[in-house]
Formats: sequence, C-alpha cells, structure tokens
Amino acid sequence: MKALLALIMTGLATATTLAGQSPATPPPPVVTANPVVWSANQVYTRQSKYMVAAAEEMPADKYSYHPTPDQWTFAKIISHVAASNGGVCGLLSDTPAPAAVKVSETASKADLAVALQASFDFCGKVLDNLHDDKLGDTITYFRGARVPRARALIELTDDLEDHYSQMASYLRLNGMLPPSAAPAPKK
Repeated sequence: MKALLALIMTGLATATTLAGQSPATPPPPVVTANPVVWSANQVYTRQSKYMVAAAEEMPADKYSYHPTPDQWTFAKIISHVAASNGGVCGLLSDTPAPAAVKVSETASKADLAVALQASFDFCGKVLDNLHDDKLGDTITYFRGARVPRARALIELTDDLEDHYSQMASYLRLNGMLPPSAAPAPKK
C-alpha cells in the first residue's frame, strides 16, 4: 500500500511540475489557416530534397540501371516524376506546367536534373498559393475523372514517396547510401 501511495504521489508531483512549465509555442498562422496544404507541403519539401539529392548522387552511367527487366530505369523514374509533378501541379493550380518539366528518359543526367528541379520549382509555387478552402473544388483529373482537388494533392505526395523509395533502393543496390539514410550533420 505504501508503494502504491508513493507511486501516486510521484505521479502527482510530476504532473504538477510539468503543468508549471511554459506553454508550447503555438503553430504559425499558416498551419492553423491551411493545415492540410501545410502538412502536404512538409512531405513535398522533404521528398523533393531527397529526390534531387538522389538524382545527383547516382552516377550518369547508372541512369540506365534497373534491377529487373520489368522495372523502370533510374532515368525513367526521374522523367516520370518531372512530368507527373507538372501535370498534377497544373491541375492543382489550373495553370499549364512549364515546358521544362518534359524530358525523355533517354536524356542526359544533366537534362533530367534540370527537368526534375523545374518540376519541383513549379510545384513549390503552386503549393505556396494553394489553400485548404479550394481542396473541395471539383477538377477534371487524369482520364477525365471528376474528383476533388484534394485528390491531386494526395497523389502528389504519394507519388513522390513511392518513387523516392525506388530511387533509394536503386542507390542501395549500387552500393550507395540514399540521402534519407545519411547521418544527420553534426552540430
């Protein structure tokens, strides 16, 4: 009984001490005004950095690499992501994607990198101007499907996570460490 009483008293003392700490910093206004777009933008920003770094890390002579005959080449993944970002962000913003996002999977590493970065630059501007209150609007999606704008936002982040996982696997299969697995810089 004494042990139980001591445990309860310790819990109460800890709770009282924690309650006296400074309150948590409230989130910035953009988070509370647009929590869905803000959250998607966090995922988007992380994945875009990883993808650009992975594209830089893979040597040019490995851009034709694919683990099995049925899988895409590393270059095809980059070409697809650049074009897909352009298409999806065009739908999110009702604006056409820049021509720079269109690149062949047989293009050079440098040209693929330019297209990938152009797609991320375009999408970054789109997300900066997208607001949660527009996510319920109906858009004409791929293959003519009528869907809420939110569907395109979800597809954008899902596609980046899916294809980054491919890129990370291809790097590992070639003896390289993916950017997401790199140790954090020392402070």
